[in-house]
Amino acid sequence: MLIGFAGLGRMGLPMATHLARAGHTVLGHDPGLGRAPEGVTLMPSAAALAEAQLTISMLPNGATTRDFVLTGLADTATDHLHVVMGTVGPALVRQLAADARVDVIDAPVSGSVSMAEAASITTMVGASPEQFERVRPVLAAMTAAQYHCGTAGSGSAAKLAVNAVLAALSQGVAEGLLLAEAGGLDLRSFYGVLRNSAAGAPYVGYKEEAFLAPDTAGVAAPVSLIRKDLALALDLARAHRLSLPVSETAFELLDAAVDAGLGQEDMARVLTALRLRVGSRSV
Repeated sequence: MLIGFAGLGRMGLPMATHLARAGHTVLGHDPGLGRAPEGVTLMPSAAALAEAQLTISMLPNGATTRDFVLTGLADTATDHLHVVMGTVGPALVRQLAADARVDVIDAPVSGSVSMAEAASITTMVGASPEQFERVRPVLAAMTAAQYHCGTAGSGSAAKLAVNAVLAALSQGVAEGLLLAEAGGLDLRSFYGVLRNSAAGAPYVGYKEEAFLAPDTAGVAAPVSLIRKDLALALDLARAHRLSLPVSETAFELLDAAVDAGLGQEDMARVLTALRLRVGSRSV
């Protein structure tokens, strides 16, 4: 299948590469990319992707996604299907599905860059049953699991709900580490206890180095990204008059981390933000 892929960043690049390895012909566009990744033909403009029968966007925010869908895909065939895989929120996806010349569905993903490289991420799909069956083989080349969540926008709602839990869990681990440290525990030893306790979710296990050795662990998901997703989740909550006190507190800490210059660091740096807060109070 001829597939257009807009957004070849940290997550999009390995995903597009997996599509090419699966035998698809992949046209890619990303102004920030200097050379084409394996198996992907770089196109000079987003509009050049419109010749594909299916396009995918993994773009950083709603504004760039809206522009690509409404402007870049203005000259496609009538049976063109576009898959929004970036996290932009359900309201925008539903607006694009209503306003765009092409069919629009969403399939945001859950997982880190290393999981994208291993094609072990999960995708949550908002589409009609027929659209889901059409796109599922393509998604299966990039992801380990594909969940049909409902109509367009439902995948984005599921992603925001997942990341609300993730942000709360990240803050919970950070607070637990501070408590353990205050109690005189060695944090490496305590983390083994935490990982094997009732609180030992998979996230706790694979984020150990990010929490305990952040300077060398690398960045899987930056603070700025999870902050953006949590802001969208809180927007959705407010639209439905929901009170999410844990998410609101987690967002305040992510905000503090960004203000401290940690926006491009891994989301586990909320522990650093908490330490800075403690330090400011002791002055």
